[in-house]
Amino acid sequence: MRKISIFLAGSMLAFSVSAQAKPKAVLGCSVNPIVEIKTTMGEIDVQLDAVKAPITVANFTGYVKSKFYDGKIFHRVIPGFMIQGGGFDEKMVEAVTKAPIKNEAKNGLANDKYTIAMARTNDPDSATAQFFINVNDNVPLNYSAANAGYAVFGKVIKGQDVADKIAMVTTKTVGQYENVPEKAIIIQSAKMRACK
Repeated sequence: MRKISIFLAGSMLAFSVSAQAKPKAVLGCSVNPIVEIKTTMGEIDVQLDAVKAPITVANFTGYVKSKFYDGKIFHRVIPGFMIQGGGFDEKMVEAVTKAPIKNEAKNGLANDKYTIAMARTNDPDSATAQFFINVNDNVPLNYSAANAGYAVFGKVIKGQDVADKIAMVTTKTVGQYENVPEKAIIIQSAKMRACK
């Protein structure tokens, strides 16, 4: 089995997310909100776990509310593994992000099929905006005594078939980036589902 790492390219700028983020205060009426991600290949809805991953959810929803993800792409797609997006536009220009956050991989959530997790560099506490959706049970990405792991912070509750379709597209290499879809898969919008 080949070893595949999740990575996030580029520089980090200086903002911060409080390590003491309180789910209800940050998210309003729901501690497990739903984010609707509309792509050019269909809609994926993810339910976030702000109880087990409060820092990560606060960070992700901050990007969602600022419309940061609108117009970004899924830039790294590996069948049987994961689909990664949220950091580049259609021309493979990397977006400026907030500062990295603490890795919450030790929260009991596993990188099971159809979960959403944060991409990062080799530094465990380097995740910013890029995320990935597991399209397989990716046990090697889970936290262990020997592995810092990748922080899961929610799961796909609608559009599993869309994630699977994205995972099967034809890819190419663009400069230093491998596994880039030949036809851009654009995130048209990412928004919080209205509270009921």
